[in-house]
This record gives sequence, C-alpha cells and structure tokens, in this order.
Amino acid sequence: QVQLVESGRGLVQAGGSLRLSCAAAGLTFRRSVMGWFRQAPGRAREFVASICRAGLNTYYADSVKGRFSISRDNAKNTVYLQMNNLKPEDTAVYYCAADTNVLNTIVAVRVYEYDYWGQGTQVTVSS
Repeated sequence: QVQLVESGRGLVQAGGSLRLSCAAAGLTFRRSVMGWFRQAPGRAREFVASICRAGLNTYYADSVKGRFSISRDNAKNTVYLQMNNLKPEDTAVYYCAADTNVLNTIVAVRVYEYDYWGQGTQVTVSS
C-alpha cells in the first residue's frame, strides 16, 4: 500500500521560513517524479513544485519561484519543500504527490499526472 506522509505543518509570520517533508512508502521512490501542490479554502488545488527522479531537474510555479526549493533524498524515500520569505497568500494545505508513470522522467505540473497523494499539512502565514 502506497503511503505519502507529510510533516512540518506550522504557523509562521510573514517573512519566515518553514520546511515540509514527505516520507514515501510502498512505491519505488527513486523511479517516481515527486511534486508539491497546495489548496487554499475555496480554491482549486494548484501546482507548487516538482522534482525529477534523480533530483537534477526542478520546476516551480511563478508564485513561489526564488522563495521555495524542492529537494529529495532517494536513500530516505523523502522529498522536501523549503519555504522562505513566506507570504500570507502562501497559506494553504500543502500536499505531496507521486507520479509513478514510467514514461515520465522529468517533472510533472498537472494534478492528473500524479497517482498518489498525501493527506496534506496545513501552513498558515500571518501578516
């Protein structure tokens, strides 16, 4: 059974930092493209960042570029999202996702490209 478990939820002030982690089990992590998405109340789930299998290629939403950084440790089956200079508009539930499609070796930015999802972790940024 595939499990993606996020951790690192928190309440921070604007300008602060937070690091999210996502531990994966039940899948071949090193062969999975990984991504982070977020969903604010009343809004659709939106792409945040993605990282390729080997960790050499990353891609970010324009809204977080230069502030967020995605990384992975294939030895630990874990993907991370370092969030710096947080803004109130970053407030959302953040989800980790895995794309296990063998044909996808780079990054994935669309919700439908991902097979498995974590339960989500709340990030709240106060002004």
